[in-house]
Amino acid sequence: MSFKNLLTFVSAAAALTGTYAALTRRVACPDGKNTATNAACCQLFAVRDDLQQNLFHGGQCTAEAHESLRLTFHDAIAISPALEAQGKFGGGGADGSIAIFSEIETAFHPNIGLDEIVALQKPFIARHNLSHADFIQFAGAIGASNCPGAPQLAAFVGRKDATQPAPDGLVPEPFHTPDQIFARLADASQGEFDPILTVWLLTAHTVAAANDVDPTKSGLPFDSTPGLWDTQFFVETQLRGTLFPGKGGNQGEVESPLPGEIRLQSDHTIARDPRTACEWQSFVDNQPKAQAMFQFVFHDMSILGQNIDDLVDCTEVVPIPPPPQGRTHLPAGLTMNDVEQACAETPFPTLPTDPGPRTSVAPV
Repeated sequence: MSFKNLLTFVSAAAALTGTYAALTRRVACPDGKNTATNAACCQLFAVRDDLQQNLFHGGQCTAEAHESLRLTFHDAIAISPALEAQGKFGGGGADGSIAIFSEIETAFHPNIGLDEIVALQKPFIARHNLSHADFIQFAGAIGASNCPGAPQLAAFVGRKDATQPAPDGLVPEPFHTPDQIFARLADASQGEFDPILTVWLLTAHTVAAANDVDPTKSGLPFDSTPGLWDTQFFVETQLRGTLFPGKGGNQGEVESPLPGEIRLQSDHTIARDPRTACEWQSFVDNQPKAQAMFQFVFHDMSILGQNIDDLVDCTEVVPIPPPPQGRTHLPAGLTMNDVEQACAETPFPTLPTDPGPRTSVAPV
């Protein structure tokens, strides 16, 4: 399905959802303040307000918001029908296992550093009558909603919690090859997440940072605007790398174009892989696509391993994110000559360059 057709479908679905909600009798929630299309969603209003005030610093696109979104992927992607076909346990997907069995799963190499956000979230789970599985995905959706330009992400309740930890080896690593990553995501999604949809999932890196790739540095952003859901990530991963933000030589890291910015090897190679290079470039200066495509794949990722017929859609509880800010640009000090274009089919978009001294990226 082309982007234009899919965007039309997503927009139409959103319009129909809004119309349906407006015409459907709403349930008065016990808090006396809110109403919902389904009583099962009423509990989420208190969870949302607690998260916004006490984890996300009054509704900010902070490191806690970034890590909460990261946690959704690391929990959900840990499922393997291929292992199940071999008679082995393949994990439960979006089942909360990374929090329920945190001492086991946060010790897995790709999950290093997630013990901190898991520990921060646990008191919230204890305060509210919500499953670990539902909470992780809901917290990620709420965190993302604080980032200007983000899409409104799906929220469901009714997932079944894990009864055993996921096996190790199911979360992609930044040093994995594109072939390894594409195969892993295809397995987890029973073929849905192909190389193109893998690029869509990586849109989340627009508000992401690394804490443990370089052991000497933490909070290293993947682009120069980590507080904004924009397309700078797709621009800056295609710029020529010239330096490391720290000592360099770390597994899964390659040179980045800006002081303070880290580039994952996996982002670098997928941006230049012939199967994905043109899709990657197509996100540059295309804010509607950066919103719609991630909204689409997050919906499906967030219910991996679950039966959607058993779930209640509570997306209405997720705030509409603030509008986009700024413009797509080349960082100050760089020019179009610094672009390493990998897509041979279409020209790289012409972008303005920020004025002033060379951009330097602060940690988050």
